[in-house]
Amino acid sequence: MPEETERSSVTLAVNGQQHRLRLDNRTTLLDALREHLGLIGAKKGCDHGQCGSCTVLLDGRRVKSCLIFAVAASGSAVVSVEGLADGADLQPLQQCFIDHDAFQCGYCTSGQICSATGMLDEVRKGWPSVVTADLAAGPARLSEEEIRERMSGNLCRCAAYQQIVAAIRATATAEAVLR
Repeated sequence: MPEETERSSVTLAVNGQQHRLRLDNRTTLLDALREHLGLIGAKKGCDHGQCGSCTVLLDGRRVKSCLIFAVAASGSAVVSVEGLADGADLQPLQQCFIDHDAFQCGYCTSGQICSATGMLDEVRKGWPSVVTADLAAGPARLSEEEIRERMSGNLCRCAAYQQIVAAIRATATAEAVLR
């Protein structure tokens, strides 16, 4: 006789819409988004939290959704790449990715964009990174080195890193985040 799996009721606010799901407790946030809500922007790359292609924003913080159980995210606000644009109007970062050819195969792009969105918010809040030279000097200067360090958890198999950094710099410059 097959064992019955434990299931829980999960409520997620995804891209501004409330979803009530009954899920196996082992269901990751990534699988809840893709398999139960039909949101396929976040990709399953490594399923070990190493590549970043599954990155989404959870209560405003960037997370690798393959590492979070959906039950742990219950009650939280989730923003996937599908929730960044305003209908057909892309957000500035999304447009910069297009303008700077910051993708080739595109598999990592949604994770890169969600991660960069969260990263730019971290910079606006004055959070330092490992390469921030002087913690007492105020907010970090968003240099190429800072961008690369802050985005290091997102891999691109096509090696479009130059274009990704250029797209993030262009967005930061337009939003006056770049110093």
